[in-house]
Amino acid sequence: QVQFVESGGGLVQPGGSLRLSCAASGSIFSIYAMGWYRQAPGKERELVAHITSGGLTNYADSVKGRFTISRDNAKNTLYLQMNSLKPEDTAVYHCNASGTYSYGGRIHDFNTWGQGTQVTVSS
Repeated sequence: QVQFVESGGGLVQPGGSLRLSCAASGSIFSIYAMGWYRQAPGKERELVAHITSGGLTNYADSVKGRFTISRDNAKNTLYLQMNSLKPEDTAVYHCNASGTYSYGGRIHDFNTWGQGTQVTVSS
């Protein structure tokens, strides 16, 4: 009933920039926290950045000062602006969100992941 679709990934040279988007669809009633996670080959999924419904943010130490997370509550969309990209930022980036949706006349909780978008930083 609730889906998130990421876009904006691709191949970029070191020092370059990308902007990821994560758009929600479905009968969403409210969205609480949202976050971006990434998983590189052979590594565990890690938190990149997190934003609350009120706009409070936190970042992994490895991306502080380079990445900016934001959200458009009217569009139920999450963004990640990535600047000064490094080869070690190469990974599949997933968005995650929790909230509530309406279905069958009732409100239900959700915690949903997007399918991921590949970011490759290489010269």
